[in-house]
Amino acid sequence: MTDGSTLDVEPERADEPGRRVLQRVIAPLDTHRSDARSLYVHGLAVDLDRHQMLVPQHTTTSFGTYFNAFPAAYWRRWTDIDEVRLHLRLTGAGKVSVIRSTSKGMSWPECSVVVEGDGPHEVSVDLPLAPFIDGGWYWFDITAFSGADVIIEAGDWSTATDDQARGRLSVGITTYNRPAYCVDQIRNLGGYEQLVDLLDAVYVIDQGTDRVEDHPDFAEAAAGLGDKLHVLGQGNLGGSGGFARAMSETLRAGTSDYMLLLDDDVITEPEGVLRAVTFADLARQPVLVGGHMFSIFARSVLHAWGEAIDKYRWMWGPAPHTHHSHDFAATPLRDAAWLHRRVDVDYNGWWMCLIPTAALQKIGLALPMFIKWDDADFGLRAEEHGFPTVSLPGVAVWHVPWHEKDDTVDWQAYFHERNRLLSALLHSPYQRGGKLPRESFEVVLKHALAMQYSPAEMILMAIEDLLDGPEHLHRDIGSKIDELRALRSQFDDSRFADDLNTYPRVKIRKPPRRGALPEAPTSKAAATALAFKLLPRHLRPLNDFARNHPQVALPHADQQWWRLAQYDSVLVSSADGRGAAWYRRDPARFRSLLRRSTALHGRLAVEWERLSVTYRSAVPELASIERWATTFAEADASRVTAVTPEKEA
Repeated sequence: MTDGSTLDVEPERADEPGRRVLQRVIAPLDTHRSDARSLYVHGLAVDLDRHQMLVPQHTTTSFGTYFNAFPAAYWRRWTDIDEVRLHLRLTGAGKVSVIRSTSKGMSWPECSVVVEGDGPHEVSVDLPLAPFIDGGWYWFDITAFSGADVIIEAGDWSTATDDQARGRLSVGITTYNRPAYCVDQIRNLGGYEQLVDLLDAVYVIDQGTDRVEDHPDFAEAAAGLGDKLHVLGQGNLGGSGGFARAMSETLRAGTSDYMLLLDDDVITEPEGVLRAVTFADLARQPVLVGGHMFSIFARSVLHAWGEAIDKYRWMWGPAPHTHHSHDFAATPLRDAAWLHRRVDVDYNGWWMCLIPTAALQKIGLALPMFIKWDDADFGLRAEEHGFPTVSLPGVAVWHVPWHEKDDTVDWQAYFHERNRLLSALLHSPYQRGGKLPRESFEVVLKHALAMQYSPAEMILMAIEDLLDGPEHLHRDIGSKIDELRALRSQFDDSRFADDLNTYPRVKIRKPPRRGALPEAPTSKAAATALAFKLLPRHLRPLNDFARNHPQVALPHADQQWWRLAQYDSVLVSSADGRGAAWYRRDPARFRSLLRRSTALHGRLAVEWERLSVTYRSAVPELASIERWATTFAEADASRVTAVTPEKEA
């Protein structure tokens, strides 16, 4: 019924033959802190176990939440099902109100069901998916009447289908010196019986020196997976090399329908894995199913609702009509209108992404990018070969948020820029990469003006390597990181002291005129004008006073290029708050960077079309299981070389 009227129902069971459960009603995992609760329920419900909750008398609890609402628009768009059934098993007297929303975020009661007496009651409501082409959800609220609580003994959303075959799954986890995190991940996967039943294998690719198997809790955690767990050591090939190894092992085993990629340091909602597999099973075409990422520190805060590439700038970011860092505790699903619009994405981050093995067989493995942009490239390659990506609500992990680090100014700056340029060479629809070559030049200029000379140098190295051709990707993947560290160690902006008193006292010989402090440019034109205005300053010799005394100490949050560029000598805090580096102008270095950047970016623009053809034609070989096998063997041979344990890839 669609008029919001009340009715009593004697239903059919959701688990009857010919039906398939799409998602189950769940309470938070025992390991969750209270700040994750708003993702599961909104109200005073008490958790009895993973699938049972109590709604106290005289109260209403809403299940219009991230994990318990039904994302109807996504099932409408990507599968052939046209109807979903909400099934609940209840005790106690109360009312079940079924709510639907539109793509514009408006919501209203679809129908309501009254249950009287102690029960147990079996309640089912069949709901059409026709109105959800652009967006919208279904959810339910439960009101407990006076005199007794209502207990939800079980609940699910199901559909009628003849497709009952459940796809088989292998999991790939890449880890580098995070044994405690990885052990927790292994324990979580092995502790969920329904998930273990779907698993063919879990491949942990250990590329570090602090080995997962040496952790004191490893044996206990691994017991739940038994012989399905395979820990494979190899030299450090970054995230792309680790995931490529897991992909390769999965294809060689030949038993799985899907490969699930997971970061080692995430907390996975195991029900989300079951939902991802079910969605992929019922999709009308093979699709990649991505999970969302929440903050591990503030567990109701979503990183991104969908990932997209700005094709002209060639830069990742939130998909159109979405926002970063949404807090479901502050603004629940039913109150955030933009969350009700279906979002189509270009790719999903590899913190959690389900990939059909059919896609791996057709397009190959990850490209040898080490880190950064490998997930975006794979999603774009998959789309080009007929495998779209769906970031599915209700499928998620918790991960350390990006604002806890700034990897654009450390050794990772090389991979940020090289792989951004590489992926644009492979996929950009614009002549000469659109705006990207110009933006890349601006990135180097901003680093140079900010006295961040090491990332500027590494970006120029990245362009030189790209110009060298595709052969450098596999050749250098295991050794480039040592080269970058050696290069970066030569610069002041890479040397951090954990005590500000290590440095000379902050002094400035001439205070700013009328006390004016640097202000952010208000437009692109203003930023360009400011950069030109500051160029002469950075070409002048550094005076002895500024060489011997930092003029100001700035927190990491204030290290914007336009601010740093107006000083000669600055103490800058690190992103993690553990130390500070002393930036000082170096006119000779600045001139060299400017000259070489102009030449290299000019050459990049002139040779763009040739490079694009060269790299695109090289992809089948670069991504092939055979070429990767050679790289794995070389990495295994080099594993005997001692490296300093660091958390980096």
